[in-house]
Amino acid sequence: MNVMDASELYDPEFRELIKSKNPTIIIPVGSLEQHGAHLPITTDSDIVTEIASRLGKKCNFIVFPTISYGVSHEHYPLFNTSVDLGHWLGEILNSLTENSVKSVVILNGHHGNERSIPDVWFSDGELRVYSYWRFMEHEFDHAGFVETSLMLAISDKVKMKKAKKGLITKGLSEKEIQRIKELSTERSGFPKVAKNGVWGDPTKATKKDGEKFLAEIVRNLAKECQT
Repeated sequence: MNVMDASELYDPEFRELIKSKNPTIIIPVGSLEQHGAHLPITTDSDIVTEIASRLGKKCNFIVFPTISYGVSHEHYPLFNTSVDLGHWLGEILNSLTENSVKSVVILNGHHGNERSIPDVWFSDGELRVYSYWRFMEHEFDHAGFVETSLMLAISDKVKMKKAKKGLITKGLSEKEIQRIKELSTERSGFPKVAKNGVWGDPTKATKKDGEKFLAEIVRNLAKECQT
């Protein structure tokens, strides 16, 4: 079975494919929220969509449309939208169960979603949940070096002239960094620690680094999915 996305699926053939091949379906989940002045508000969804597509090709998975809304209360009063993500995913998984799908990967692209995704339950099959940044060695950020590099590799929407340093934790104690991380996840907490909406330094980001990160993430995710 070759990778395909939902735009290539037709009812009779898809039902037969489910019956005969028991395919794995990837559901990418992103967010709609601020990413500084230089990245679009769709950044999380854009990145996770690209990773899901590459992972699908590598593992012969079916890629479903990205859920482009997540849980982003921590960014208020900077722009964000937030939904009852656990409920949305629960409804989708119930529907997939009714349609005899037995293998699902939820691929998460936004840190704030991790609080909701563990609540979902897949009653009759294998459910795996992965946050893509946990499959790379470099420390992750928000609209900093990593996310900006990833976006440079997949999009022409990055405005590097507007990229500015944000919160830099280098030199802080582990205790202080932990306190900042905890505050940043609270409702309206992120702008209290990163006033311009950026965690990290995007000014040195490159497309080359983004491609390197993408290859590393997909390679490690594929290895995990195939075990």
